[in-house]
Amino acid sequence: ADAIPAAIEGRDVLGLAQTGTGKTAAFLLPILQRLLQGELGDVRALVICPTRELADQIEKEFKLLGAHTDLACVTIYGGVGKGPQLRALEKGVELVVACPGRLLDHWREGDIDLSWVETLVLDEADRMCDMGFLPDIRRILEALPADRQTLFFSATMPGEIRMLADSILRDPITVQIGESAPAETVSHALYPCNERLKPAMLDAMLERTATGRTLIFCRTRDRCQSLATDLGRRGYKVAALQGDMPQGARKEALEGFRKGRYDLLVATDIAARGLDISDVTHVINYDIPENVDAYTHRIGRTGRAKRTGEALTLATQADEQLVTRIEYVLGEKIERRVLEGFDYGGYDAENQGPKLSDKLPQHSRSDHRGGMNAPDKRRKFNRGRRISRR
Repeated sequence: ADAIPAAIEGRDVLGLAQTGTGKTAAFLLPILQRLLQGELGDVRALVICPTRELADQIEKEFKLLGAHTDLACVTIYGGVGKGPQLRALEKGVELVVACPGRLLDHWREGDIDLSWVETLVLDEADRMCDMGFLPDIRRILEALPADRQTLFFSATMPGEIRMLADSILRDPITVQIGESAPAETVSHALYPCNERLKPAMLDAMLERTATGRTLIFCRTRDRCQSLATDLGRRGYKVAALQGDMPQGARKEALEGFRKGRYDLLVATDIAARGLDISDVTHVINYDIPENVDAYTHRIGRTGRAKRTGEALTLATQADEQLVTRIEYVLGEKIERRVLEGFDYGGYDAENQGPKLSDKLPQHSRSDHRGGMNAPDKRRKFNRGRRISRR
């Protein structure tokens, strides 16, 4: 809420914002107010974001907020034909929501005039940095008016992002958007295993689960597709989401998951940021992510909008250092759970998994969330409707 009056006043804003915290409205409402006060037909506001899915969601929210206005918006990203984008630009739009690569292509080819931009939004700047977009962003910045307003949003603030923010923001107001970070509404549990046990363990976890929508994360595209195919063969209503998929297939997977046609969505980290699906009850890390930031972004898909959620991780002995770093950042030890009655085939889940670190505090945030971390290792890990098989 603090970002809205500052943006309406024309101030530059540095927003420290997790996804799922009302951030999109925080920049769209001031943009709408400004656009309504000027001429129509020129690109006067530009939102740059990392993924096609996020661009589509921003456009959707803009159309809802501006439903009774004459303002027009277009999304610009790769993976689809340029024709509809060119026709929209020729007709005239006031807001462009774009991924950096395709936007730069249009600008270089003379398809878009950025000289009238009054407000620039960089959304999920840290994610764009992770994806290697900073050189493209810097080239785009050179095409924009120097006296524009800039709204800069990022969940984390690594050195390169801090340098970019310092170089483009003028006397910004810094705001923390969202009343609670995902880690405060999400409980965490770790299931020790080895690689061989993962498929059977995941199946056993899902069999014992009465849940709503569940996101399952894998490290690689091939692994994601293979796991989704395997779960589908076992009768689960499941879709995959990974970067090699055509845009139409990605949209179908997301819409199907959002509308309940699929109970499970198996994804790479492309889905860990910017997805607006409010009722995801569980995130399962089939593969532990490669760093703590990725873990934070993954679990941000559950526990949104003050709801509680659970983040469950299958972890091997090789993951011990990563688990320790995650626990350090969380400020709590992650509960180790053993699946009662599961055939571990000689694997000692009580003693062979990642060890608890003695350096961490003994308290658990779950003490303040009504006991989301189960005291009994036999507890089923959710409430709600059961995942169905066909």
